[in-house]
Amino acid sequence: QVQLLESGGGLAQAGGSLRLSCAASGSIWIINNMGWYRQGPGNKRELVADISDGGATSYADSVRGRFTISRDSTKKVIYLQMNSLKTEDTAVYYCHTDAVHYSGVREVSWGQGTQVTVSS
Repeated sequence: QVQLLESGGGLAQAGGSLRLSCAASGSIWIINNMGWYRQGPGNKRELVADISDGGATSYADSVRGRFTISRDSTKKVIYLQMNSLKTEDTAVYYCHTDAVHYSGVREVSWGQGTQVTVSS
């Protein structure tokens, strides 16, 4: 089973920055895709940014140019650098992985979520 440990988040002022981290552990052979989703009050969960095993990244239009997703050399830890934060970025941010175990079993996992609150 894949475990996801999220850190970062918290309170920031509009225009400020925050950094999220997510570390995946378990009997992981390969991570096809790893990224961040968010769910604001009254909204559906939406993709913020993700990165593929090959390093390709994608971003929601609302964060492109302000947020940057990156990872470490193990490919099991990702970061989300959030700059120029806006009040509408307030949400619970969830780490997500699509991984394959050494057994060959594919598993989609979610972190428990970390709150990001941006004040005006």
